[in-house]
Amino acid sequence: MGIFSRRQTDTIEPVPSAGPRTPFPADAAAGVALDPALRALTGQWTIDRPHSRIGFSVRHAMVTTVRGAFTDYDSTLYFDGERPSASHAEIAIRVGSVDTGVEQRDAHLIGTDFFDAGRYPQILFRSTSATYVGDESFRMTGDLTIRDVTRPVELQLDYLGSVVDPFGYERAGFDGTTTIDRTEWGLVYNQRLEAGGTMVSEKVRLQFDISAIRSTSGA
Repeated sequence: MGIFSRRQTDTIEPVPSAGPRTPFPADAAAGVALDPALRALTGQWTIDRPHSRIGFSVRHAMVTTVRGAFTDYDSTLYFDGERPSASHAEIAIRVGSVDTGVEQRDAHLIGTDFFDAGRYPQILFRSTSATYVGDESFRMTGDLTIRDVTRPVELQLDYLGSVVDPFGYERAGFDGTTTIDRTEWGLVYNQRLEAGGTMVSEKVRLQFDISAIRSTSGA
């Protein structure tokens, strides 16, 4: 089992409490038992933003890949290792925090051609179900809302390990990925290339590199 051992160097910001929990389905169908280490993770967790990344990548001009991330978001995570059906997750992302490393490109992304942050300032992911598939892997389904359009997505979610860091924080690491078609959320802007194809791919890969810290406030 891997060990996730990033150090904590920044103050952990509190997050608002979650709304009504949406239960995960029972894991009996998977036909596997949860690892004792996973059962020990039962409790409330918060994403440690300075040591996590909620990112995306998209093909640009058919020949290269542009990568970016959202740096400002709130999270509510609860994992029940004895009864995964009681677990839930929610992440509220502030669109204006998008960062691709190019100021002009970021301004374009938050403008009306893409996210239109003035009208739709938030992207929301809320889990609706999950399946434990064995070892350290889950499949999590949730509702993703962009520009007031809500559609289901499915994440491949892998547990990377847990550790108590030198500062006394109990950490757990997760890696989640999925690929979406941005046009299904109304992100349809594009330009045609003279040689064929488009400037920006419709397929976008989302990446959730999560370092979560156990909350001391309980579930």
